[in-house]
Amino acid sequence: MKPARAKTPRKPVVKKGFQTNLKDPVGVYCRVRPLSFPDQECCIEVINNATVQLHTPEGYRLNRNGDYKETQYSFKQVFGTHTTQKELFDVVAHPLVDDLIHGKNGLLFTYGVTGSGKTHTMTGSPGEGGLLPRCLDMIFNSIGSFQAKRYVFKSNDRNSMDIQCEVDALLERQKREAMPNPKTPSSKRQVDPEFADMITVKEFCKAEEVDEDSVYGVFVSYIEIYNNYIYDLLEEVPFDPIKPKWNSCSTPMRNTDFVPPQSKLLREDKNHNMYVAGCTEVEVKSTDEAFEVFWRGQKKRRIANTHLNRESSRSHSVFNIKLVQAPLDADGDNILQEKEQITISQLSLVDLAGSERTNRTRAEGNRLREAGNINQSLMTLRTCMDVLRENQMYGTNKMVPYRDSKLTHLFKNYFDGEGKVRMIVCVNPKAEDYEESLQVMRFAEVTQEVEVARPVDKVICGLTPGRRYRNQPRGPIGDEPLVTDVVLQCFPPLPSCEILDINDEQTLPRLIEALEKRHHLRQMMIDEFNKQANTFKALLQEFDNAVLSKENYMQGKLNEKEKMISGQKLEIERLEKKNKTLEYKIEILEKTTTIYEEDKRSLQQELETQNQKLQRQFSDKRRLEARLQGMVTETTMKWEKECERRVAAKQLEMQNKLWVKDEKLKQLKAIVTEPKIEKPERPSRERDREKVTPRSVSPSPVPNAPPIRLRHRRSRSAGDRWVDHKPASNVQTETVMQPHVPHAITVSVANEKALAKCEKYMLTHQELASDGEIETKLIKGDVYKTRGGGQSVQFTDIETLKQESPNGSRKRRSSTVAPAQLDGAESEWTDVETRCSVAVEMRAGSQLGPGYQHHAQPKRKKP
Repeated sequence: MKPARAKTPRKPVVKKGFQTNLKDPVGVYCRVRPLSFPDQECCIEVINNATVQLHTPEGYRLNRNGDYKETQYSFKQVFGTHTTQKELFDVVAHPLVDDLIHGKNGLLFTYGVTGSGKTHTMTGSPGEGGLLPRCLDMIFNSIGSFQAKRYVFKSNDRNSMDIQCEVDALLERQKREAMPNPKTPSSKRQVDPEFADMITVKEFCKAEEVDEDSVYGVFVSYIEIYNNYIYDLLEEVPFDPIKPKWNSCSTPMRNTDFVPPQSKLLREDKNHNMYVAGCTEVEVKSTDEAFEVFWRGQKKRRIANTHLNRESSRSHSVFNIKLVQAPLDADGDNILQEKEQITISQLSLVDLAGSERTNRTRAEGNRLREAGNINQSLMTLRTCMDVLRENQMYGTNKMVPYRDSKLTHLFKNYFDGEGKVRMIVCVNPKAEDYEESLQVMRFAEVTQEVEVARPVDKVICGLTPGRRYRNQPRGPIGDEPLVTDVVLQCFPPLPSCEILDINDEQTLPRLIEALEKRHHLRQMMIDEFNKQANTFKALLQEFDNAVLSKENYMQGKLNEKEKMISGQKLEIERLEKKNKTLEYKIEILEKTTTIYEEDKRSLQQELETQNQKLQRQFSDKRRLEARLQGMVTETTMKWEKECERRVAAKQLEMQNKLWVKDEKLKQLKAIVTEPKIEKPERPSRERDREKVTPRSVSPSPVPNAPPIRLRHRRSRSAGDRWVDHKPASNVQTETVMQPHVPHAITVSVANEKALAKCEKYMLTHQELASDGEIETKLIKGDVYKTRGGGQSVQFTDIETLKQESPNGSRKRRSSTVAPAQLDGAESEWTDVETRCSVAVEMRAGSQLGPGYQHHAQPKRKKP
């Protein structure tokens, strides 16, 4: 006989708006673990059974800017440091196990930082079992007497179950028991003392209203998600790959038997549920067997010693409890061989690895890579929660990134409405975990706002309930007599029917009489029964009429209530839409306010920067004004002195000219009148000089003398090409010796074009000497090219040209001489006309007249 195969039936299509509109938020609970040391600083305080408050530690106030305020976070329920595992189980896990027995799925996972007590909450410790052993204990307490025999249900690779008949199941049991090392745990095996204390639950817990007309089978599997790969912890391998042996050189030993574990793939079944392909599923019949399987896989789980936790979980572990339920047939003896009536429900218990910061755990190498993958998968979980919340609150249809991580991809069906979701947030109140605890609280706050569709109730098979005990001669309670026995005891006993004598005429009449009495009693009982039946029928009819009237009345009331509920639902939907719209507007206003505040801060910073810039410019301006004021004052004083000097020189020049004219007039008067010429006096340049200096006799002019040729004084460096810079303010000296440079470019103002063509530079500079004569300086230098493409001049030499009077004195003698000298020169001065012309044409400073120095304009300052 071929075994009947059954799979998880596709859930019936439910009209939209009937039951899928019912949604429940994700239940988020908080558990605070005790401090390791009493004197540790605490940053988390339990306010009440639904609120916790975070305090900023002292170190953060000192090391960071800004004011830190206490923040409060609300949960469905908060469990303090003194909460027992039993109290936590009754509130969180008990409803999930009850739903599992009634054919609904559930997901429970613990979330928190490293060292916050997640594994202790899920697994427990000796003497105090966690949620996992308590869930197993409740399941087997509820279905213990209704379990199918081993191997009646058989799992396949398509996330469904096959059903075998009793004969095939018996043969497979005998085959497995004959194996030397059976993989399936036996209920006769002694409990491992290593975990015996964990599964010993003192409190008896059982689900209510268990379907007694069905048989059940329990299958467990255990996987881990490590570095975003899925591994089967129940897979049999010849060597433990998690804890390899090491040699003295701290390198792994070579082992030919070593087979690295193969990662598993996620697949989707025909009902669009995600499952791990090729995962080992073990059928268990008791709590001891189930926890033994769990403990075997727990030893293979990856843990490591980090700076924050001595045994830190380096992977996410998922322990799946699959409950298979099949109804009995109409006789209540055998399992119904209809695969559509098979129900499979699953409870997933997830122990997430702790989120951590690598700078605190001091992770390196593999530990650093593990921490990065852990944080990445948890970040993907947070992103999925954010997108789900945004889609539900604002009506958007963004794609939820389930596939970015194996963790979220595996449990996507739960968030799409395949079961209830519960999360326990475990926190450590010590101050060192403040920042991580703050991030955990924010994630929990977002998760609470995510709503999951309520799962659809399973389809009822339609068979008569109570068929398991109906065909048994006695009910479950064997002391209660049957109704037929009670009726037979009401009849009179029959007399003895044994006839020993042929002439016995008493036995048959007595038997006939007894039978007649019984018949009469039976007829009376029938009449009474018919009478009571008619009365009961009348009462039943009245009752039916009353019930019908009640039903009509209740139907009318129900219709009114339904109308009222419909109106209230419409009002609630309108208010919800209005609330969502207002929340969306509030969020937009908050974002706008944030943007305006940022703009305000940036503008304030820019304004402060501009003010500082203006202050600096104002300070620079004041310093520049003070400097310019000093320069103006200095320049004013300098020009005042220069003006005084020029005025004095001009006055002296005018006095000299006036004296020369007076002298000429006196000579003309002397020549005309020809008296005895007296020696003229010249006004002194100094006020205290009154003595008259005798003037030498002027030599007679030489008639028809040839003109004197001007001689040029050749520069000592005339070999190169020169720039001859002669300012326009220079005075022509009319001396015999003149500076002359051949092949020179003569300019009045130095320019770049001229400097670019020459190698040498000469500046002609004139100034008054201390004796009143013009002193000419030739300042020479070399022309160099600069890096910027221009020219610069480096002065190397100065030549000085100075004009002096023949006698070496600033004063010259007058033309008036002594009589003895006049007689000697009389032959030279015989013509009056000649003497007059010579006297008239004399120049100031010439050797033939009364002048004694050459007057020139003072040097102009270069602009």
